[in-house]
Amino acid sequence: MSSYIVGIDEAGRGAWAGPLVAAAVMLPDRLAHLEDVKDSKQLTAKKRQELSRYIAKQAVSVGIGWVDPDEIDNLGLQLATTKAMDVAYKQLPKLPADVIVDGHINYLEHVDSSEAIIRADQLVPAVAAASIIAKHHRDMYMKRLAGLYNVYGFDRHVGYGTKYHQEALANNGVCIIHRLSYKPIREFLTFVY
Repeated sequence: MSSYIVGIDEAGRGAWAGPLVAAAVMLPDRLAHLEDVKDSKQLTAKKRQELSRYIAKQAVSVGIGWVDPDEIDNLGLQLATTKAMDVAYKQLPKLPADVIVDGHINYLEHVDSSEAIIRADQLVPAVAAASIIAKHHRDMYMKRLAGLYNVYGFDRHVGYGTKYHQEALANNGVCIIHRLSYKPIREFLTFVY
């Protein structure tokens, strides 16, 4: 076992709009537990913001990878996820580490000592930390976009396929941050905002 653990997770895979964001968090192995750090979906936005600062102070390093909607459309979701995670991972120092990717697919199989673990965001503190960082950064970005594309309510649903988002699409068509290759979005391609 190495003396560092790298957790990798993403936010936005299932969203209809906005980027896919991955985070990589390198922690010393001795930090087997980070207080209050758990899967980002179990936390409020305010708590994620607080914990993002806490994680940045505790971590050896944090990396963030972004893939924009047009690149998701061009690459496909699997390659886009690999790219976002790879970009995030490559920002970390080159120290021997066990690399744990959340989920059943190891998107970083080209990285030595990497493995995918289902529900790692609930089991491994470094992955939970990556989950929080990725979701916090993506949500903040989507809330800023809500000011530019105010008819869609991105501050409410951050790009996911809620009823409100569907109604906004029906009334306004799509905008340039929608993922045009996604089947639900293709139904609204009558015009682009």
